[in-house]
Amino acid sequence: MFRTHVLRPAWLALTFLTTFPLPHILEVRDGEFARASGFYPLAGWAVGGLSAALLWLPLPVPVGVHAALVLACWLAATGLLHFDGLVDTADAVFAMKSPEKRLEILRDVHVGAFGLATGGLVLMTLWSLLGSAHPSDVLLAAVAARTVLLAPMNLFPAARVDSIGARSREGRWGVALLLALPLMLLPISPVHLLAALAASLVASLGVARFCAPRLGGGINGDVYGACVVFAELTALLALQWGR
Repeated sequence: MFRTHVLRPAWLALTFLTTFPLPHILEVRDGEFARASGFYPLAGWAVGGLSAALLWLPLPVPVGVHAALVLACWLAATGLLHFDGLVDTADAVFAMKSPEKRLEILRDVHVGAFGLATGGLVLMTLWSLLGSAHPSDVLLAAVAARTVLLAPMNLFPAARVDSIGARSREGRWGVALLLALPLMLLPISPVHLLAALAASLVASLGVARFCAPRLGGGINGDVYGACVVFAELTALLALQWGR
């Protein structure tokens, strides 16, 4: 029972959201994607921990190069899953098309001008922030973004009922909050910590609120990815504000 309701969903969350060399679950059972979403912060600890460790290392390179290496590590650890969602979402929601056409654009593997511009601006901003970030900032941003993601996932309907995104809804908040609780132990002031968490939540909900009416009233996995990226970015901004 413990293995079915805890270990398998936790493992599924790690293998779905990261590129770490872990054996994949070959057959996903009914309801396991939904249970796995409660363990998304676990993937945040893994991705953020690796990126924070690289940022902490005193590499003999310029600050900008060090920040670029950390950003590359961050993206590689996720297989660009969330960044790809951001680019696809930008191409769809900024196009002057009907909701039906926008959903078709989401399925298109090609990258358009909207996606290229949005992705480039986000990458430059993240690179700039990482140049002056602390390792604990990276860890908090990665975990917080994957914790607050449950808000738009559960508050907004799915754009397509047969998608993995739709099957991942209704995750357990209690599990996610419990996994995120150790963030309180990071060497970050309470004011900056709360500001970062609030900024992540607002950004995640804001992205979903902007996208939903443009996609026919619902959101999908690509939008979830955009929510994660913007939640990470705003968390880093909040942590450095006023320092």
